[in-house]
Amino acid sequence: MTNLFAAAGLEREAPRPLADRLRPACLADVAGQDHLVGPDGAITRLLASGALGSLIFWGPPGTGKTTVARLLAGETKLKFEQISAIFSGVADLKKVFEAARGRRSTGQGTLLFVDEIHRFNRAQLDAFLPVVEDGTITLIGATTENPSFELNAALLSRARVMVFKPLDETAIEDLLLRAERIETKPLPIDSEARASLVRMADGDGRAALTLAEEVWRAARPGEVFDIEHLQEVVQRRAPIYDKTQDGHYNLISALHKTVRGSDPDAALYYLARMLDAGEDPLFVARRLVRMAIEDIGLADPQALVICNAAKDAYDFLGSPEGELALAQAAIYLATAPKSNAAYLAFGAATRTAKAAGSLAPPKTILNAPTKLMKAEGYGSGYAYDHDAPDAFSGQDYWPEKLGRQHFYAPAPRGFEREIAKRLEYWEKLRRERRED
Repeated sequence: MTNLFAAAGLEREAPRPLADRLRPACLADVAGQDHLVGPDGAITRLLASGALGSLIFWGPPGTGKTTVARLLAGETKLKFEQISAIFSGVADLKKVFEAARGRRSTGQGTLLFVDEIHRFNRAQLDAFLPVVEDGTITLIGATTENPSFELNAALLSRARVMVFKPLDETAIEDLLLRAERIETKPLPIDSEARASLVRMADGDGRAALTLAEEVWRAARPGEVFDIEHLQEVVQRRAPIYDKTQDGHYNLISALHKTVRGSDPDAALYYLARMLDAGEDPLFVARRLVRMAIEDIGLADPQALVICNAAKDAYDFLGSPEGELALAQAAIYLATAPKSNAAYLAFGAATRTAKAAGSLAPPKTILNAPTKLMKAEGYGSGYAYDHDAPDAFSGQDYWPEKLGRQHFYAPAPRGFEREIAKRLEYWEKLRRERRED
């Protein structure tokens, strides 16, 4: 067998990918996550306190979630165990938990890293609760999905969420420099192609290193790729709009601000530049939907409908015909009345919800499906608004400890002018009925 490997020019051990060879050996080497593992980072502070606790790592692929989990196991002297929610079930979890209990009885703790933890169903997630609660395992779950939506509240209450950010261009460039040191040779690409490769990675460190490997494999001795040849080699087009590294982000920002500033011609210009440069039209469609929500809001409720219809039209027609639907949506948004009142109101409501804690709604508006709940006053005194004059009871729906709050202030433009009139009228009725 040895002769066969030697004859083929192969080693017994398969070559390790560049991303694996560049895996950081300490938390300080993790790129792009200073807010977590820097000198004043959240995880750094937890380690210094001596109380790590269970964590949920939320962020896009290639941002260091698995690496940080491995390093934390080393820092805390815990046995590192890793499973994937894609390939594991309850039986696998039981085996891991039993092994962790055995180690615990000998004084050895376990850090269990669960990749794609959002893929587990509610029953599987519930299985973690007792072993997290009694300290059998320190859980670190990794997810690319919003844990508020994908994980159950019971598990979230026992774990702290750490947000991993996409790597910025500086962090990606740092990874490429480290790769060149390990390979002891520069990437065979010119400066513009290098900037393009950084953007192609889209904030994913692992993707950046994979692209670099592709370039090294493809280059002949002495060959240096420009942007055009780079795209041919890696079969990926970068969102390059000009020769500056910030072109992609500058143009989407310009499109958003020209829509917000009610300049349809400028909006069309930046939209055309993005599409002509090869931007994914569905990325543009998503941003148009976002503009409809953030900058037009209820001043013109049709804006969101128009943008979603444009996205569906592009899905149906494809390019280039479907791009006209995006242009039509951009014109509509730019010429619509503007309001960020809903955006601001939701932000204010979110801050209050976080600060006030889990206050119970008044019993008046709670359902009472059982006799016990009725006896406790659930639903007692509820006024059915449709039976009240003007279909408005004026009842107080706020938690008693919080009191009535005001978040939404309609803009005096477009449809929100009518909403403002309704709110003023209802407030008048509310005062009158409170006095009665």
